[in-house]
Amino acid sequence: MNSESPLPLTLEEHRELGQEIRGANARLRELCTMMVGVYGFENRAAHSFVRLTEAMDSLRQELQRQAALDLPGDPVDGIYL
Repeated sequence: MNSESPLPLTLEEHRELGQEIRGANARLRELCTMMVGVYGFENRAAHSFVRLTEAMDSLRQELQRQAALDLPGDPVDGIYL
């Protein structure tokens, strides 16, 4: 295992990643709405979409926390959320 700590993402890298993640999240929510609308919440595929959107929300929150840790004092509010 490498004993060196990796360098954290820069503010610009967090912003770029945040833009990609927000776009992917928006599209996943559109697809989830469609699947639930067509098949209903009890359908396994539709339910998996719901779980996927919940996992994406968790990822976004963790990335937001990581940005705050990586860039103390920088304006990181809302990068991922």
